Order: sequence, then C-alpha cells, then structure tokens
Amino acid sequence: MPSKEEAELWKKQLVENAEKKIIELTDSDQFKNYLTTLSKFHSYSINNINLIYSQNPDATHVAGFKQWGTDFNRKVNKGEKAIRIAAPIIKKLSEEEKIKLKTTDERAIVGYRYIPVFDVSQTSGDPLPSARDFVKENLSEVENVDVLYKSLKNYINQNTDIKVSEDVLSDFEVKGFFRPSTNQIIMNESVDNITFKLKTLYHEFAHSQLHGLNSEFIDRPTGYKETQAEAVAYIAMQNVGIDTSEYSLGYVATWAKDKTVIQEALSEIHKVSNKTIDMTNHLIQELGLDQNLATKYKSLQKEATKNNSPELNKKIKDTREKISQNTQKELNDFAKENPTLKKPKIENDEQELSR
Repeated sequence: MPSKEEAELWKKQLVENAEKKIIELTDSDQFKNYLTTLSKFHSYSINNINLIYSQNPDATHVAGFKQWGTDFNRKVNKGEKAIRIAAPIIKKLSEEEKIKLKTTDERAIVGYRYIPVFDVSQTSGDPLPSARDFVKENLSEVENVDVLYKSLKNYINQNTDIKVSEDVLSDFEVKGFFRPSTNQIIMNESVDNITFKLKTLYHEFAHSQLHGLNSEFIDRPTGYKETQAEAVAYIAMQNVGIDTSEYSLGYVATWAKDKTVIQEALSEIHKVSNKTIDMTNHLIQELGLDQNLATKYKSLQKEATKNNSPELNKKIKDTREKISQNTQKELNDFAKENPTLKKPKIENDEQELSR
C-alpha cells in the first residue's frame, strides 16, 4: 500500500498531467480548425431560433446560399426549400431622425426583412469539422467497473447529503445531470456502457461539490463548470487505470475555448479531485480490489506507447489476463465472505448540469 507521501504525489501528478494534455489539445491544428468553423456561424436571436425551429426542427447549422460556397466549400442541393429568418434593415439617420428617435447613433434598425438560409443537411461538399472529430465515445472496459460504480453510488448516498438515483431519461444523449435545487444526481438508466456510467457519476459528483447552491463557483458560466467537472472525472478515471482522454479532454476543450479559462478551472478542482480519489481508494480497499490496478495499467500504457511490438502486445495481453484472474478471485472471495451481498450483473460494454 502506498505511503501518504506517495499517494499525495500520485494525485498531484494526475492533475498536472490533465492540465498538460488539455492545453496540448487546444493548441492542436484540428481543434483550431473546429473553432474557426464555429466562428463563421452567426449567433441568432431567440426570435430567429424560433423561426428556424418552426420550419426545420432538425436544423443544426444554417448559412446563406453564397456563404455555404465561400466559407465552407459546400453547395446547396438542388430543389431545397429555404428557411426564412429575419434580418435587420439598417439605415443612416438624419439629424431630424436622431432627434425623433432620441439617439446620437449614426445608424439604427428601422425594420426587418426575411432572408433565405439553408441547413447543413440541405448541402453537400467538404465535411464540416466537428467535436466528434476528436471526441470519441469508445472508452475501454476494465475489470471491476460495475462493482466500483455501484459501490460509489451507495457510498455517496450513505455518507454525503447528495442523493444519487437512476431514471430513464427522455433524452438518451444525456447520461446524467446534477440538480442543485434538490441536491440530486440523476443517472440515465438507459446507458448500458458501465464505464461511461462511472465517469458520468464522477462528473456529476464534481458538479455537486463545485457548483451546488452554496458553492462559491455556482455563478460560473456553463463552459467553466463543465470544464471543471469533466477534468475531475478524467482525473478520477485515470486514478483507477481507465484512460478517457479521447473523450474527456476533447469535451473539456469544446466547452472552454479560452486557454485561460481552462487553466483557472483546473486550478480550482484540485480539492475535489483529491477528495474523489481518496473516496475511490477507500472503496477499492474496502471491496478487496487490487490496490495496484491503476499503477499496473499506467505502466503498461507507457510501455506500449514507447515500444509497440508483437512481443510487447502479447506481454500486455498476458498481464491483463493475469490481473483479471486475480481480481476475479478477490471478488469471489469477497462474495463468499459477504453472502448477503448480491453479486452485481456485469453489463456489456432550476439549473441542471448534465452530460
């Protein structure tokens, strides 16, 4: 078992590695290309959003006929029906008009006209860069995830003022959310990927600690809050040997486009990260799981990155199988010693803060 000093060093390294990786992502050409694309789309008023939705509820990105060609190298498909939005008519004011309108502005909106725009689904051509280009939902499964998820959920319910429950959410894309008004974490029961459920629980627990009703960070912008919560989730998953960087760090960078925001947000999550890691390690020890699980996986990942060879891949596979066998034995022994505890089923692969 690691000493207190070793444990503190491990937690410090996890946070530092998270910051380094996120900054690297925001410096990447791919991410800059994504942000450049986003900047070309106008932010519409609520009235225009309503107009777009009433004409095409599935619209995601709209632009004018010419703009699709000049800015995105795409063409509007033949026969497509335009979506009409309101555009302001701006006029230069005479001195008399300024007095009448009680303004000193040289120009003012004097009316509106309806102009045609088209959704990306009505066009064809070069693909648009998307967050999906670098945010991949392909988290690898590891042993004991289901056991740890259920234990973490029970621990939070029994030892904190946060209540965790599961429900079938109407929006399947939302994996869970934290409701500050009732101090509740609601997990989406429909999500069958247990690794995602564990990561989401870490994410929402971070929200509860950082962005509850009495938190000093409750008034932070949404992107700031999501950056903090996902950074905590990433660090917590790294601690148990699961690398979620392809998803988590891309998600963080999507929300926090300003490097300063990312650095400030990370500097504020140290305390919650440490608390989450300590809570998880307590549960791992209580359940009799392998204390060195995270260290072993971390070592394997580093070795594989440096030396990718058939011999090494076989060694990694054999080691993983051995860890799996040892862990399963520990779980079986734990179940025998606790016959009243049901063995969990291993599955396959207001202001609400949600994932």
